[in-house]
Amino acid sequence: MLSRAITAAAVAISLGVVAVAAHCAPASPLPLVIREQGSFAIGGTVRTAPGSFDNNAPTSAGQSIHADHLYAFYQMPENPRRLPIVMLHGAYQSGRSWETTPDGREGFQTIFLRRNFSTYLVDQPRRGRAGNSSIATTIEPVPNDQLFFDQFRLGTWPNFFEGVQFDPRPETLDQFFRSVTPNTGPYDATIISAAMAALLAKTGPAILFTHSQGGEPGWLTAIQSANVKAIVAFEPGSGFVFPKGEVPPAMPSAAGTLRPVEIAPAEFAKLTRIPIVIYYGDNIPTEPTSERGKDNWRVRLAMAKLWVAAVNRDGGDARLVHLPDIGIRGNTHFMMSDLNNVQIADQVSAFLSEKHLD
Repeated sequence: MLSRAITAAAVAISLGVVAVAAHCAPASPLPLVIREQGSFAIGGTVRTAPGSFDNNAPTSAGQSIHADHLYAFYQMPENPRRLPIVMLHGAYQSGRSWETTPDGREGFQTIFLRRNFSTYLVDQPRRGRAGNSSIATTIEPVPNDQLFFDQFRLGTWPNFFEGVQFDPRPETLDQFFRSVTPNTGPYDATIISAAMAALLAKTGPAILFTHSQGGEPGWLTAIQSANVKAIVAFEPGSGFVFPKGEVPPAMPSAAGTLRPVEIAPAEFAKLTRIPIVIYYGDNIPTEPTSERGKDNWRVRLAMAKLWVAAVNRDGGDARLVHLPDIGIRGNTHFMMSDLNNVQIADQVSAFLSEKHLD
């Protein structure tokens, strides 16, 4: 009887293990307690057309347009830390970059809420839920999925990189492609940074996360607002600002030429007052290559290293972390939503703790 019972128990355990393995179901997360959440628009301009508004025969005459603001969605945990985190997305993206990952896991918004940070997710001016632009543009339905697959370093279309930290299921890739959203007006880093400075005037002192094209408006925001207490930049892709007299040469690549941005030394000096960390992922070559998607990031990583050196040369506190150099491999351009995004968040948390910002 005892032997039969042990056998039955073993079978039951075996079946249970098989069932768990078959479904690969993660443990249910603990409930997320949010004290307050909401959204608002801030910054921007109001323009009024000449003439008088006729209620019964309306034209543009005499009417106003509110435009060039940003949209912010915020969540505050029950016992928030002293500094909130403001998250600014990159090119062709919105605040969704920081939300649920394409494969359905928690993104940085929720990960850092669980770590008791209030979070503010931004849709920059002329993008997403802040689409009202004061300047017209034409939005063309140009097919570009395969370009983004390569440029965001998921792989070389149609193949994923070996060991890439991206779920290869078709439904995940579909979600990833559907996160792409266009500009509704001309891209202007100064318009974005002005709205970001207005946001920080409302939030008070905060930590700024930026991604990709958000790098330049992130630097400009820190120059404009003393409320930026640190910057965590994920693969800044353009707009590297250098002080006059220290501007490096432009860097050609298979994807085009990356050009630095010259600013006044007094403005650049403001970036030396805060700690800054920059993270880059995997599959970035060190030598020129004809592979556009890879060579695009070779020069950006190289420019970022020069930028960090310039900040530190002027007495700043900046560092660059190339994840493969510390044994973290396979990360794409979207490391905040990669399969190992908790590991990346742990790196960020360690940095914030080291700088006494948590």
